[in-house]
Amino acid sequence: MTTTERTAADTTARTTTHTTPRTAVTAAGDSGTWRDPGALRTLRSAYAAGRLEAEYGSVRALVTRIPESDLPAAGQLLARLDREAVARLHPDLPVVTVAVTGQSTVAPLVGPLTAQLARHGLLLDPVVSPYGSYLQDLLGPARSGDGARQPLLTLCLLDPHTVFEQVAVPWRVEDVEAAARDRLALLGKAVNTHQDCGRGLLVLNTVPLLLHHAHQLVDLRSRARLGAVWREFNSGLLALAQEHPGVVVVDLDPLVSLGTPAYEPRTGLYAKARLAEGLLSGYAREVGHLVLGRLGRTRKCLVLDLDGTLWGGVLGEEGPDGIELGAGLRGEAFLEFQRVLAQLGSQGVLLAVSSKNDAGAVREVLRDHPSMLLREDDFVCVNANWSAKHDNLRDISERLGLGLDSFVFVDDSLFECGLVREQLPEVAVVHVDQEPALHPSALLADGWFDLPQLTEEDRERTGRYRTEARRQEFREDIGSYQDYLDGLGIEVTVRPADPSEAPRVSQLTLRTNQFHLATARMQVPQVLQWAGLPGHSALVVSARDRFGDHGLVGAVFLRRDAEQLRIDNFVLSCRVFSRGIESGCLSAVLDHARATGARVTTGRYLPTPRNAAFASFYTDHGFTPAGPDPYDPAVASFHHDLRDIAPAPAHLRLHTAFEGDRT
Repeated sequence: MTTTERTAADTTARTTTHTTPRTAVTAAGDSGTWRDPGALRTLRSAYAAGRLEAEYGSVRALVTRIPESDLPAAGQLLARLDREAVARLHPDLPVVTVAVTGQSTVAPLVGPLTAQLARHGLLLDPVVSPYGSYLQDLLGPARSGDGARQPLLTLCLLDPHTVFEQVAVPWRVEDVEAAARDRLALLGKAVNTHQDCGRGLLVLNTVPLLLHHAHQLVDLRSRARLGAVWREFNSGLLALAQEHPGVVVVDLDPLVSLGTPAYEPRTGLYAKARLAEGLLSGYAREVGHLVLGRLGRTRKCLVLDLDGTLWGGVLGEEGPDGIELGAGLRGEAFLEFQRVLAQLGSQGVLLAVSSKNDAGAVREVLRDHPSMLLREDDFVCVNANWSAKHDNLRDISERLGLGLDSFVFVDDSLFECGLVREQLPEVAVVHVDQEPALHPSALLADGWFDLPQLTEEDRERTGRYRTEARRQEFREDIGSYQDYLDGLGIEVTVRPADPSEAPRVSQLTLRTNQFHLATARMQVPQVLQWAGLPGHSALVVSARDRFGDHGLVGAVFLRRDAEQLRIDNFVLSCRVFSRGIESGCLSAVLDHARATGARVTTGRYLPTPRNAAFASFYTDHGFTPAGPDPYDPAVASFHHDLRDIAPAPAHLRLHTAFEGDRT
C-alpha cells in the first residue's frame, strides 16, 4: 500500500469505523489506540433501558472499544447485571467462576475483572470472601454444597497491610523484617494446605512497598534496609510459584513501573481497599489471560504487517535501501521492536507476515538487509501479496492447521485493523500507531501468549512448523495421500509418562482444542496426581518421520475398573492430524486392554464447538454408543467389546510399552 493509499484508507477508517453497527464488530479482545469514548455511553444506555442482559452478545465489541480509563466504570456496570439471566439468555456464553479472597476488602476487583473477561467473551461469576478471610479460606476446608460454583482459580490479593498489620508503632526495620518473615511462613503453610487438598490454581501477587511506609523512616540507611527486607519478602512469594506447580504469582512491580498508583489513601483508609483502582485494573488484565490459558485459549501465532510495523516507510516506494531500520532514531526503534519479536519467537510464539507488498522485494529485505534482525527463517509463513489481509490470515490459518482464535494480528493501519476485526472476530488485533518506540508496549500490554510453564516443545515449535512446510512440499510431489503417508516413514511411540513430562502433558490438555475428546484441562499437579492413583495411568505419544522429530504430541489418560479399561481422555496435537497416529494409539490401547484381561474398553467424548470434527472417532473405530458417562452425564460414553480390534495403520511403525515393537 502506498503512502497516499494508506493515508486515505486510515482517514476512511477514522470517519467510518465508529458508525459501524455495534453488532458488526465483535473483536476477540484488542490492544492499541482504536478506542471509542461513545462505547461506554452505549453500554450505559442499554443498561438504563433494561436491555443489557438480552443484548449481552454485543458487550464484547463494546468493551473492546471503550478507552482504558473507562474500563473500570464499564466493569462496575456489567457486574450489576443478573448473571443468571445473562447465562440463561446466552447459553453458549462461557461462565467462569473465580474465587476472590485477600487481606483487605477485595470486592473492588470484581468490576475490573468483569470488564476484562467481557473483552474475551466470558462472563464472570465471582465468589467474593469477606474482609480479611484469606487465611481461613486457604487453610480451611474446601467449599461444599455449592458444586456448581467450584472456582476455575482462586485469587488471593495481598497488599502492604499483609505485613504491616503485625507491626506496632513505633517500629523499626527489624520489626518489619520479623513480621514479613512470620507472614511468609504462614502463607507458605496456607499454600501447602490449599495445594494438598487439590483445590486448583491459586494466584498470589507481590506486594508494592509504599512511600507512605518508606518515608516514615527518616534514616536513609534504615530506609534502604527496609527496601531490602521488602524485596526479600516478595522474593519469598515468587519462590512459592517455583515450589508449587499449582501456584501463580503475579508480579505487580511491572505494573507499578508504568506509573500506576499502588495505593489511594481515601479508599485505603475508609473502605479498607488497599490496592488502588488503577493497579487492580492492570492486575485484572493479567488475570484475564490466566483464565484464557486455563480454558485453552492462549494465542499461538503472531502475524505482522511490514511497512510501518516491522520497519519504517513503504518498501514499494522507498526500496530496500530507503526503509527506516537500524540507523536513525526511528530506525533504532523498529530494530528494538524486532528484538522483542525475536524474544517471543524464541519461546515458541509462531511469527508470520501478512503484507501488501511485492513478494520478491520482501524476500530481498528479509534475506539481505544488513539491519534486519528477523530473517526469513524466523517466520513460519510470509504472505506478501496484494490480497486482503483477512484472506491472508485465513490462508496462514489453513497452512499451519491452527484455528483463527490462535492468532494475534499487528498493523499500523487503522483501516486494516478495523477490517480484520470485522471479518475475523476470532483474531486478536493490536494497532500500533506511527510512533515505533511505542510498538513494544502496545503488543506487550496483553499477555496473549502467556503459559504456565515453558517446555522444550515450545522452544522447538518454530523449527517444527518450518519442517512441516517441507512435508507439504513432499505431499505436493506425491500422487495419492496414501503414497504420501507411506513415504513419510512415521514412527509412533506410546509409553507411560515420566514425571518430568508432566508440564508438556498439562500443556497439551490446556492448549489443545480440536482432537481433545473429553476436554479435561489439567494443571501439572493434576497430571502427577492422576498418574499416581491406583489403577490410573497417563500415556504419552511421541512421533517422528523422515523429516524430523515431532516430539511429544499426545496423551492418553486410562483408568482400570475391574474388567473395564476406561479411556478418560485422549488428546493429540493438531500438528499430526490425519496421519493415522490417533488410530494407531487407540489400537495399542485396545490391544493392551485385551492382553491384561479387560472385557470392555470405554471411551469418553465431551462435545465442544472445537472438537466436533472428531465426534464419531470412537464409532469409526468399532465402539458402540453407551449413553451418558456415569461420572458426568454431559459426557457421552462408548464401549468396545475387544473382540475385533482393527490393526494400526500399515504405514505406521508403532512402538508400545505393552507388547514391544510391532509394524
